[in-house]
Amino acid sequence: MRFVWAVAAFVLAALMIGAGIAQRTVFQGPDTETAALSLEEDTPYVLVEGDVLNSRPGSQTLRAQGEGTIFAAYGRTADLEAWLSDTPYTRVTVDQDGALEADEVTPSLAVADETDEGSTPAPEESAAAEGEAAVDESAAGAEESADEVRSPVGSDLWLDEFQQEDVLIAPLQLPEDMSVLVAADGAEPAPADITVSWPIANATPWAGPLIVAGGVMMAVGVFLYILAIRHLRRSRGPRRKGLPVPVTEPIDLAVEGKGKGVISASGRRALTGGRRRLIVVPAVAVSALLFAGCSSEAWPQFAPSPSPTPSASVIVPEGQQAPAVTEAQADRIWTRIAETVAAADEAADETLAATRLDGAVLAARSTNYALRAAIGDYPAPAALPAEPLTLVLPQAYDEWPRSIIGVVDDTAANTSSIMMLTQQDQWSPYKLTYLASLEAATELPVVAPAYIGAVQPAPDSPFLLLPPAQLAEAYADILNAGEESQYYDLFDVASDQFRVSVAGDRQKRLDEFNQTGASTGELTFQAAPGSFEPRALATLESGAIVAVNIDEIDTVKPTNPDAVIKLENNPTVRTLSGAEQSPTGFTTTYTDQLFFYVPGQGSTEKIRLLGYASDILNAKVIP
Repeated sequence: MRFVWAVAAFVLAALMIGAGIAQRTVFQGPDTETAALSLEEDTPYVLVEGDVLNSRPGSQTLRAQGEGTIFAAYGRTADLEAWLSDTPYTRVTVDQDGALEADEVTPSLAVADETDEGSTPAPEESAAAEGEAAVDESAAGAEESADEVRSPVGSDLWLDEFQQEDVLIAPLQLPEDMSVLVAADGAEPAPADITVSWPIANATPWAGPLIVAGGVMMAVGVFLYILAIRHLRRSRGPRRKGLPVPVTEPIDLAVEGKGKGVISASGRRALTGGRRRLIVVPAVAVSALLFAGCSSEAWPQFAPSPSPTPSASVIVPEGQQAPAVTEAQADRIWTRIAETVAAADEAADETLAATRLDGAVLAARSTNYALRAAIGDYPAPAALPAEPLTLVLPQAYDEWPRSIIGVVDDTAANTSSIMMLTQQDQWSPYKLTYLASLEAATELPVVAPAYIGAVQPAPDSPFLLLPPAQLAEAYADILNAGEESQYYDLFDVASDQFRVSVAGDRQKRLDEFNQTGASTGELTFQAAPGSFEPRALATLESGAIVAVNIDEIDTVKPTNPDAVIKLENNPTVRTLSGAEQSPTGFTTTYTDQLFFYVPGQGSTEKIRLLGYASDILNAKVIP
């Protein structure tokens, strides 16, 4: 009977293990669901929309196949469509049955359709539309040269991008408001074979328990088999009395045959125990191998899902648009700017610098390059720290231009800088337009997180203590008139170290000039709003961070008609003005980049200076 139970245990173990393995092999369904599309259009770009990527649940894997280098990037759908607004492309959508569809989009045809459906366009609009159509048709019929092709690689609009040879595989997890752009190099047709796949939930939670239970049952069967063998051996022997045996002589074990043919009981037991181990070891090994091959999907999941940690909530204003960039995107943009500017500074290349600099920053850099070319020991500008941004405040705006306020720490110099980055249109890179140093004790206002962004106050906004367009004029008046300025009480002058340094520097230069030229000339100082427009982003406390440009103009001219102003000890002004002396005098202009926190109307706070930078801009002979 013991053998019957052992065999039954073996059979049950085989069934359980077989069922567990079958769930993970022959009975298991496919791991992914795939939607494929073979394009016939020869457009340079393919836009795979977010509804395609989210037509099935789960993360997405994009696969594009073609010849040569394949490029793919993802970002907000509105940004991708804006970037493609002037070129033909193929739009990939999904129908009601889940199949992929491709439609060619031609912007010039869209313009013509809108013109036909609406009222009769003005002659200028009609001519412009016809001109755009002519340009598109000529571009489609002729090959563009390499320098006329806009490459998609490295655009600041992309949240991320990929490049691979012949076959591109990109794992994604994008929401519906994001899409993927697929291309070759912007000139050649985009890859024609595109597939999107999604994982399928095919967990087999009972496979693991069945295999383990089968292994346990196998061990039980082995144990029962051993007991059956043992019982059988113990039950061996005569079941009735035998015939009487004749009396024999005792055998002397000391004579020949000693030790021959004798098997001890201990030897028999040792042999039996060894066989038991040999039987048990394969069963345990098989169970261990089967157990090791089971992944987490082969087991029931009893643990509850972790609860998200609550965080401080920020209410997004109704109707506010999406932020221009993400934090990771802003870090990547800043790294590109720092690397480009570092190369431009080393070569004193204004053209290269202009690809990533603009406004007051570019003007100051251009002057520095000119002075370094003429004056051998003139110092280079301070390098931009290529480190991650510690604060990112993007503008919440779907159109252009867009702005970003950032703060970066220079660990090597133990300093911090605040900056304003601006993108003029969807095809332009972000450029550094304002850059200033932060004081160590500067307390920045509370701003919205990067995933919400901030709106840009209007230049004449009445909701701020001073409109952004008026801020430069007001502060310049304080530099000129001091406490007599009508704006003096609006500013926190007690913490303003820049104003103190400007006043001290003016007095120092005036004292030096008066030592030799007081009787024949005069030195005057004047501050005025600069030529670069202010930029501002709102804070959470109804205020705004505003960046402005102010020009400080030093004028030196003779008061004696027979006197001349010489520049023997001033190579900087001499180089910029192109003259060594003048009977009419010289003007030297310094450009100041200033960041202020401007509170809202009704606040008890005052306007605070957050950061500043000052560089020489130009010098001219007074006509």
